Amino acid sequence: MVDKGIGSWLTVHRDQSPHKVALISGERELTYKQLNSRVNKLANSFLKLGVRKGDRINVLLFNSIELMETLFACAKIGAIFVPINYRLSVEEVEYIVRDSGAHYLIYEERTSQIIYGLRERVNEMNHYIYVGEATDYTDLTYEHLINQSRDNEPGFELEEHDLHMMMYTSGTTGKPKGAMLTHGNTLWNAINVLHGLNLSKDDITLTVAPLFHIGGMNILTTPLLYIGGTVVLQDVFQPHNVLEEIQSRRVTTLFLVPAMWMALINSSSFDQYDISSMKMNISGGAPCPITIIEFFQQQNIPFYEGFGLTETAPFVSLLDKENAHRKNGSVGKHPMHTRVRIVDEQDRDVEANQVGELAVKGPNVFAGYWNKPEETKQVMKEGWFHTGDLAKVDEEGFVYIVDRKKDMVVSGGENIYPIELEQVMYTHPNIQEVAVVGIPDEQWGEVPKAYIVLKNDQHSLSLESIKAFCQPKLAGFKLPKQAEFLDALPRNATGKILKTHLRKAHSVNR
Repeated sequence: MVDKGIGSWLTVHRDQSPHKVALISGERELTYKQLNSRVNKLANSFLKLGVRKGDRINVLLFNSIELMETLFACAKIGAIFVPINYRLSVEEVEYIVRDSGAHYLIYEERTSQIIYGLRERVNEMNHYIYVGEATDYTDLTYEHLINQSRDNEPGFELEEHDLHMMMYTSGTTGKPKGAMLTHGNTLWNAINVLHGLNLSKDDITLTVAPLFHIGGMNILTTPLLYIGGTVVLQDVFQPHNVLEEIQSRRVTTLFLVPAMWMALINSSSFDQYDISSMKMNISGGAPCPITIIEFFQQQNIPFYEGFGLTETAPFVSLLDKENAHRKNGSVGKHPMHTRVRIVDEQDRDVEANQVGELAVKGPNVFAGYWNKPEETKQVMKEGWFHTGDLAKVDEEGFVYIVDRKKDMVVSGGENIYPIELEQVMYTHPNIQEVAVVGIPDEQWGEVPKAYIVLKNDQHSLSLESIKAFCQPKLAGFKLPKQAEFLDALPRNATGKILKTHLRKAHSVNR
């Protein structure tokens, strides 16, 4: 075995615990021996198709065994796994496909409509690979690739600094950026998680948060596969299905975003299930309401709150169970192998309780943005990743996120960048000006609201007509949930729109 990347994890567990269950999805179960065999077959088939080290493979799949197999097959041969959010529009997916320069794309029936639209726009794709029975469009199916190759180890020379995954994260320019993650990033993130949460190979996690997000992929899923635990996959979040899986599979640990946690504890069937197997829960993606933390404390289930970013693979800080209530509002402290600083505009450390920009350094920090050296240079300074988040640290070392320089709206764990929505709305023939801010929402935490100045106020616009205009270019979760029409947007002396004034109307603490 030559591979030193994350693909070697499966090979080690094949040798040490061949019959231990690695992945479960519905009625399907794969042991580490079976998983490693299928991954090797897929990796060798990729090589036959012409995939080489550094090539990108796009994946448009729901949470599934096939998605995880593709991740590790790419890792075994040095290819770069590029998961794509299946909630995006065809136009948004096209941008990622073109920007990543991929010539291979794996999809399934539920994402086939996107693929139909993509085929008309993109001619550079060498192969579309379909998970399921053959269709009129496909000349390759996923299982055919598995069945046509031997399961010998590819034996590639890989190192920690080699890229293995690229996750697209929206930027302030409105276009997504490919965050390049190395084998070392995912490895050291796993080590940080295992150290911080005290996980073991006996743990079983349920992954229902989408794997195209760094939280679903790297908070618990890859760390459990690194240590030799078991991962149960669900492709759609339904509270009663989650509770059923916890009870039947004896799940020990679970990561959800706050909107999911709220839906779970508010489920009318919650008390009908036995969740006594749970030893720890973790929330991330947005600030977690104290009511959720208190609920699980009353259940005697430790509850953690984490903070991270795609660029940090993602673990930056963790609020532990002992301080979850006392330090509510904090995102905790940094893990063992990662450091944080709060700096001013001159990159100098600020005093305790003073607000500055959060900077992160460690082996989990990404290698930069794909084909964007200038944007990478702007955020990386002497090895420190400048997050764009405004934060402070108290006298005990607990980090508090105060504001987001990027004005990001976090809605149900999805990141929404106002400028992206604003740019689409500006193309409307009757919109003169627009400013989008996040407003509180009981279900989703935050939702986008648009403040609009019309070119001609004699022709009114409805919220539904605005959504219909934006829908072809944006995913549904990015569309405005409210709209308010003003005579003018508030501005400062230099003409900058004062979004703080707009937020104050909704008491948004940012």
